[in-house]
Amino acid sequence: MKTMTPDISTSIQLRDPSLEPIIEKVHESQRLSASEGMLLYETADLWTVCSLADLVRRRLHGTKAYYNINRHINYSNICALDCKFCDFYRKKDQDGAYEYSIDDIRDETTSAMESGATEIHIVGGLHPWLPFSYYTEMLSAIRDAAPNIHIKAFTAVEIVHLARISKRGRDGIAGITSVIEDLIECGLGSLPGGGAEVFDDRVHDAVFRGKIRGQQWIDVHRAAHDLGLNSNATMLYGHIESREERLQHMILLRDEQDRAMDDETQGRFQAIIPLPFIPGASELAHLPGPGGIENLRTIAVSRLMLDNILHVKAFWIMQTLQMAQHMLQCGADDIDGTVVWYDITKVTSSSTHQE
Repeated sequence: MKTMTPDISTSIQLRDPSLEPIIEKVHESQRLSASEGMLLYETADLWTVCSLADLVRRRLHGTKAYYNINRHINYSNICALDCKFCDFYRKKDQDGAYEYSIDDIRDETTSAMESGATEIHIVGGLHPWLPFSYYTEMLSAIRDAAPNIHIKAFTAVEIVHLARISKRGRDGIAGITSVIEDLIECGLGSLPGGGAEVFDDRVHDAVFRGKIRGQQWIDVHRAAHDLGLNSNATMLYGHIESREERLQHMILLRDEQDRAMDDETQGRFQAIIPLPFIPGASELAHLPGPGGIENLRTIAVSRLMLDNILHVKAFWIMQTLQMAQHMLQCGADDIDGTVVWYDITKVTSSSTHQE
């Protein structure tokens, strides 16, 4: 049965005639350019932008919305980096610093399994002293405690760190690939999308100097895709980046997805996750962060620009649950999951228990 999509040009009152060519392209499932993406960002007709994104979302997913029963484990907040936007990291002897033992991880996994979790999501800081064996033992402990649970673990930034501490950092892509192969052997099922921030050298040098650059992030995900793993992609927006830089970030992801999709045996990006910058107590606390309208617009533009990435996730922990619900009508189709514990960033600082 063919699903009919509404004619957006007649179902609403178009306030900005300059959007008519974009409306036509969206109806014809044609790819949008960077300049068209900028028009979507700049037009005052936000209703049409969100309605267009909803049209694409319904074309792909109907009225389904996705989530899973999952558990996030942030195994340590001790980090060798000190990114200006980050309110999560601590140095080893700093108040609030912590690291989980393998037994802690096993206990968390058992608790998650008993609550019906289907996924464990693991990320943490770049711990300066934990050996590579800690990470492989972590995955093995999870697999032993819950053999059927899916393990989504380690951002591209962490993978590069693991290559360094396992003495494979100078081996380039071969070293990265070797590390991922070892992790797969111990139970790794997919990569999360964190650490992408914004793929722009200017932004990188100003806000997260010392962290891997955008091309290296893409290289890690390409290596994972070549090994058959799926992954997610993120974009941290609303700090010092421009809208042009956001769009360039999206286009780089779109190009990389095109490459992955050329080979049906490869993994690919499953979801794009636009993450609003939350100042917290970071070095960028003087910035306001994006407002709700900008968040809605960015979700919608992501859906319209990233035509080859199947899912757009409104991560409710950072968007708030109410906004994430509204985003399901503005291009998003996924709100992540039950989460339970998320210590990296939060809309308010009162609690990290957010189930």
